[in-house]
Amino acid sequence: MPIPRTALVASVLGCVTAFVVGAQPALAASSVNYIALGDSYASGVGSGSYTSESGSCLRSTLATSQLWANGHAPASYRSVACSGAKTTDVSANQVSALSSSTTLVSITIGGNDIGFSTVMEDCVLYSTSTCVSEVNAAEQKAQTQLPGLLDTVYNNVRSHAPNAKVVVVDYPRFYHDLWYCIGLSSTDRNKINEGADVLDTVISSAASRHGFRFADVRPAFANGHEICDSGSWLHSVDWSNIVQSYHPTAAGQSGGYLPAFTAQAG
Repeated sequence: MPIPRTALVASVLGCVTAFVVGAQPALAASSVNYIALGDSYASGVGSGSYTSESGSCLRSTLATSQLWANGHAPASYRSVACSGAKTTDVSANQVSALSSSTTLVSITIGGNDIGFSTVMEDCVLYSTSTCVSEVNAAEQKAQTQLPGLLDTVYNNVRSHAPNAKVVVVDYPRFYHDLWYCIGLSSTDRNKINEGADVLDTVISSAASRHGFRFADVRPAFANGHEICDSGSWLHSVDWSNIVQSYHPTAAGQSGGYLPAFTAQAG
């Protein structure tokens, strides 16, 4: 039986429409100009495979930003994230990589501003009372000083990249508080997790104030991938390579950070 002309036209148009719609993600990706900003969690410390050009910034080819670029083929991609960076370092040394043509920005920053690495070291080396006291002090700084610091750096990001979608990525909680988790006391572990939650809440609020998207990695890590879980995606204390202590492994970047970022980057 012959196919009516109207049905044939509709069928052809439907196929063309489906093809165009299906092609949209690739077309969109080809127009993306992506810049990654931030500290060691953004540069990929803990995942290895650091590029020689990045020097002490320790930018990894296994960092989330590079993995996203590998999978989405943007028009351009560059990471200027650097281990040890604070908000002031991003403003002074990183936002210059942005421009009006930048369409996507990721940023993880704030942990170093409240002395997170020092707190973690002291929790490992000293008593529980010292750990609790230092986490309390870091939380106080996060709640009173960090909001203004984040506002400043986020304003700088927006002024340098007025047309970009900005995705703010946070930090994981570190410990699954199991009875057989050796090393730090249960009090230490719970207090460190509390501190991470306080930090992430401040970061989330700042992102919301600026109309930025917020990618929360905590649920992924909490699903059996915190320190003391058999499938941990985090380094505990590593005395042979202290800088990677309490940072995501390569699996943490790909399994925890990448999906959270991708969901917000679109």
